[in-house]
Amino acid sequence: MGRELDGAPAILVLGDASASVVDIQYADQAVGRMMQDMGITVGARVGEERLGTNALATPAVTGRDVLLRGHEHSVAAFSSFVCYGHPLVHPVTHRLEGVLSISYRTEKEHPLLRPLGRRVALDIQDRLRLDADHARQRLLSAFQTAARRRGHAVMAIGQGLVLSTPPALDLLRPADQSAVRAWAETTGPRDETVRRLTLTSGRTVLLQCTRPGGGDGVLIHIAPEQDAPRGDADRAIGAARPLLIVGEPGSGRTTEARRAAGVDASTLDASDVVDQGEHDWAGAAERLLESPGAAVVVENLPYLPERLVALLARFLRDTPRDVVLTTTPGDHLETTHAPLVAVCAARRDLAPLRHRRHEIAPLAARMLADVVGAGRVRLTNETVRILAEQPWHGNLTELREVVQALADIRSVGDITPSDLPFSYRNAPQASSPFDKAEREIILAAIEAAGGNKLQAARALGVSRSTLYNRMRALRIY
Repeated sequence: MGRELDGAPAILVLGDASASVVDIQYADQAVGRMMQDMGITVGARVGEERLGTNALATPAVTGRDVLLRGHEHSVAAFSSFVCYGHPLVHPVTHRLEGVLSISYRTEKEHPLLRPLGRRVALDIQDRLRLDADHARQRLLSAFQTAARRRGHAVMAIGQGLVLSTPPALDLLRPADQSAVRAWAETTGPRDETVRRLTLTSGRTVLLQCTRPGGGDGVLIHIAPEQDAPRGDADRAIGAARPLLIVGEPGSGRTTEARRAAGVDASTLDASDVVDQGEHDWAGAAERLLESPGAAVVVENLPYLPERLVALLARFLRDTPRDVVLTTTPGDHLETTHAPLVAVCAARRDLAPLRHRRHEIAPLAARMLADVVGAGRVRLTNETVRILAEQPWHGNLTELREVVQALADIRSVGDITPSDLPFSYRNAPQASSPFDKAEREIILAAIEAAGGNKLQAARALGVSRSTLYNRMRALRIY
């Protein structure tokens, strides 16, 4: 289309969904120099917060085409242009992929500017559909080849396409299918990826992910893993003691320690030093650890004062009991509490929930079943996707609180994103601490305004367009 302009005082600008320029075409060198002088170059951000209302950013914010005459631009430098902008929506996923704008240097509105812009936008969307069709055909062919193996569980996930063989449907419950899809969407561009997943039934499977033709679609082979003999991990503590379990708050340290130590285990909590005093706590620890008996769980090592570290380390070296210790990660394991780490013969590090996003769907489903009963409620795929993208700073404890809140408002049927607590209804993007703080401020303002974006913008002291632009950048919907 740039070639077709043939010297006309026009310029074509293609932007991505965040209103960043990805391509510029012009046939008039003078117009091109004007755009460069105004900073409209490849890679430039032309969001409304920087340039106000313009033909590239405004369609990205509103989702509608826009025609701006010279005086309607927020920036005076564009006053000699009439600009038309059209959003580019993927015809398969229905997501905003970018924006096309055509600007013409003229004092009067050109009658063909709007239809020309629409025509170019439709051509681009047709190309997106064609590319999606080719990718879908490659994925469908790979799925059909894999499905010929009798009894083989396989899923194909692509743009607007999800296919499963009967063995996969028999193996995976709805929450499991959501977990598989969430994992597939987060896999990198590598040719092959393998991961272990525990299903809601308690069964463990291996997922093998491939990308046919290197496209966006993924083919997932699902193979049941032979269950390890029960008790192997528990018996391991007898051969490797003491055992140190390291995990963030809420990551299940106590549950893991109890599982490893056994139901008859005694507990020694370092946080009790504050109430009991160092002398009394040390005496209780000595009496417990120097006598034979069931295993002992020593909780919350970070609360243990430095003066008691060497004493507990000596008890651990001489105790006839199996001992499991729990602690949070941090520098204290290499400084204050390093002597305790040194006497431990084994260590288990529990991954935080944000690093186990593929497990969030089955975990949430099991928690819901425990609260309201199996089969009564179901998390929709969109709800699972949003939950999987939360930061989960409180790990399993935080997830359990959210599940309990859901159970309090819905005891039967589908749980949709609107059922989630307000601060969990949107999927945040990975961002800097400043972006996280800004996101929390915007969410609080919207909640205080009862969802009214205009009132929220006024409370924040910004324009409506700026608020919508920041909401889009921070993925607040």
